[in-house]
Amino acid sequence: MLFYDCSTAPNPRRARMFIAEKGLTIETRDVSIAKAEQLRPEFLAVNPRATIPVLVTDEGEVLTENLGIAAYLEARFPNPPLMGVTPVEKGLIATWTAIAEHQGGLPIAEALRNGNPHMKDRAVTGVVNHAQIPELAERGRTRARAFFDMLEDRLQQSPYVATDTFTLADITTYVFVDFARVIKQRIPEGHTATQAWFDGIKARPSGTA
Repeated sequence: MLFYDCSTAPNPRRARMFIAEKGLTIETRDVSIAKAEQLRPEFLAVNPRATIPVLVTDEGEVLTENLGIAAYLEARFPNPPLMGVTPVEKGLIATWTAIAEHQGGLPIAEALRNGNPHMKDRAVTGVVNHAQIPELAERGRTRARAFFDMLEDRLQQSPYVATDTFTLADITTYVFVDFARVIKQRIPEGHTATQAWFDGIKARPSGTA
């Protein structure tokens, strides 16, 4: 297998943590988004959509989405299970992973890409340039704050985001909570359940991956 990573971006980190939790060692190539290496012909030959992460499987398939990478690795290396064992677990993990992506990750990305002057004309990932929309930056910040509140409510009820054990949903949520620093947002003071959960995951071997 071959894993295309970017050490500074949140989505590759999600795959990197999943790989670490599985205890796998996979050949890795770092692609620098800061240097626009994802737009170079040699990388576009691997993934024409110019997004990272990418996993090239032993079978030669090219997987370009976190969920696809996780599903492949879970099927090949089922232990420890990170995507559920029972039907209910699988449903909950898929649900909360999607919630983290759409209610947490997307708003943070909107705020960053539409509000950071260094991302002028790069408001959307991929090979096509898109102009920034300042209103989306403000909306993203507002939605990110709401995500922190929703997460606190959930973690007051459950030790982990989806089930009573660590899963893909926790990896996804943890990465986005940590990445919120780029829009100057942190776990709000008083969100004690979220802070305890975050500190626990940070202490895991994969927490600094």
